[in-house]
Amino acid sequence: MPARSATVLHRLLSSEENTIEEVVSRYQRVAPAITRFARTLSGDPELRVRLGSHSHRVTGEVVCDPRLFQNAYQRRAPVTPEEVAVASALHEVVHLLSSRFEDKRPVPEHWSGLLGEEAARPAPIPDEPVDLLAALERTGGELALLFFFALEDARQEHRGLVNYPGARSILDDLYRAAVPALESQPDLSQFVAGCFLAAAGALSARRPPDLVSRPAADALRDGAQLLSRVPGLDDPWEVGETALAMLRIAMDQRLVPPTLPRESSAGKAVTEKAAETLDMVRLPSPAVADAESYLEAVGAENGAGREAQLSRETDQSSTDQLLRVGASPLIHLPTGQSGRLLISPAPAAFSRFAEQGREAYRRSAEKWGVVPRRVSGELFHLFTANQRRGLRSGFDQGDISPYSALFIGAGLYQRLYERRHLPTRRHYAVSVLVDGSASMLQARRYGPPGSGWGMSAALLGAWTVAVLCNELQIDFEVSIFNRSFAARQQDTEWSYTRSLSQSTAGLRASHGESAERLTTTVNHYLIKPFDKRWASAEEILAGMLWTASAPRKAALEARKNPRTAPPVSMFDKAANVDELNVIHAAQRMAAHGAQTRLLMVLADGMTRGSVRNLANAVSAVERGGATVLGIGIGDDTVAAAYPRHQVVHHPGELARAMVEGTKDLLRRSLHSLKAPAA
Repeated sequence: MPARSATVLHRLLSSEENTIEEVVSRYQRVAPAITRFARTLSGDPELRVRLGSHSHRVTGEVVCDPRLFQNAYQRRAPVTPEEVAVASALHEVVHLLSSRFEDKRPVPEHWSGLLGEEAARPAPIPDEPVDLLAALERTGGELALLFFFALEDARQEHRGLVNYPGARSILDDLYRAAVPALESQPDLSQFVAGCFLAAAGALSARRPPDLVSRPAADALRDGAQLLSRVPGLDDPWEVGETALAMLRIAMDQRLVPPTLPRESSAGKAVTEKAAETLDMVRLPSPAVADAESYLEAVGAENGAGREAQLSRETDQSSTDQLLRVGASPLIHLPTGQSGRLLISPAPAAFSRFAEQGREAYRRSAEKWGVVPRRVSGELFHLFTANQRRGLRSGFDQGDISPYSALFIGAGLYQRLYERRHLPTRRHYAVSVLVDGSASMLQARRYGPPGSGWGMSAALLGAWTVAVLCNELQIDFEVSIFNRSFAARQQDTEWSYTRSLSQSTAGLRASHGESAERLTTTVNHYLIKPFDKRWASAEEILAGMLWTASAPRKAALEARKNPRTAPPVSMFDKAANVDELNVIHAAQRMAAHGAQTRLLMVLADGMTRGSVRNLANAVSAVERGGATVLGIGIGDDTVAAAYPRHQVVHHPGELARAMVEGTKDLLRRSLHSLKAPAA
């Protein structure tokens, strides 16, 4: 049995699983329950709970910073990640909804003597009403506020989670696991943290653990009775009075000099050290951290907090991006590694370039010798043979029924060739993956000066396969993948670039170095999924084809009409992670249920991930029953990852490579079918 201080989380979570997107993903799985809890606690059935770049409360909404949940995963406690996700979210909601210290009252007269005559007040206490925090600061200085927030933190948790003992027990485990950290801390710091733990029920004030110093233990015993009453207090002003009493005990036990509360400069360092220790044992929440943090978190409700200074739109954009990344599926590679893949429909605005795209397709098809009718003619007989070989009886293949005499006598001439059984036709599925990285748009040989033919040729090939599959009634899908800021289905150039700049700015401010990883994601855009008609997807593919074949013209059109033009800026990164897209496309085909599956990948070079990982992914897909064909556009690195590959150095070679790969699949599929018994 591991010691209680051993960390289950440490054994379960790798450093990758502690990233902010993983934390958000866990939160989203429990978000509906957290929202119901918040609505019950607040009495507001319309209250919203969402994630944001900083925790705060505004009218009708509670915003939680996921970095606070991330902090909980660092604790050495015998709890699971799912338990921490629930408990830390409930904890934050409780504090944001329960912290209300704006009520103004005259400072109680007896407070002036709680600290003794020798502890002169830092400032005269006025007769007019003041809010609680101002009253505490004027009576006992920063240390009084620190004791207050420690005790109020514990009180709010007890009252807010009184009907949720499971969540309370998880928090208790987190707090108890942090107790050993107190051993090396100064006496006052131990006492402040001990007051919180005792009020929260995670430590006995009457019998403090041996690691607590003797002066701090004596102070806890002196205050044990007062601390035991904190959970039952109804009024924050009563908690404030208890905080002053705890400060007086600290002074009596010589944990602080009697004059320290009025010496702000000397007290600042002592207070900061005690606050740091307190945050080592509790889960820090801005609403009960300190006076300034409280005003930022809940003062926003009155327009006085941080939310008034930050652009709400920027905050919302960064939050949406964070949620989008957290909601994206985790793709597992055969090596055991994994990565997130943002999957979404291709931006519909590309259909606005459809007319130019169809003309570009017509010209390119003629120029490069890609004629869909001729291609389907080459392959049609192979599909037909496969389908006929799958039929069950002799007369199903064209022979006259042995019951023809009966049909003629009955006048049922149309049934002379009727099949006795439903056909078992071979079910095909084809998936075409097109590399949509910026390198596919770069200039190459054999193309017009200053232009690239890689992506336009790949999209032309994808269109050719789409027309072929549509003619032969084969289920197929076409996708394009890249690595950049992810576009949404409804995005235009204006909304895309605006979201990009706002999300980047917001995430840099809130998540620092993680901003690049959160905004430059691996994306998989479905142009034509299996369940969508080709006619509805053709315009989007046509628009993308024109964007790829004339990128400068497309960019100029986007600058002229950004609110209607498609997001052409989405193709701005050269790197990619091919293996995640290969695995995902294969999974989609497998889920579709086809017996014969062909995956075509059209790319121009190395994956940003690992060639070994890509090769392992391709091998795993083929072991699963699919055939993978890698087509290198002007680059032969596909040979290192794809056992079945073709390399094209000229646009005119692309159609031949794709047709030959498809022929190979059909011939092997035909060979694998045994002729049925007569």
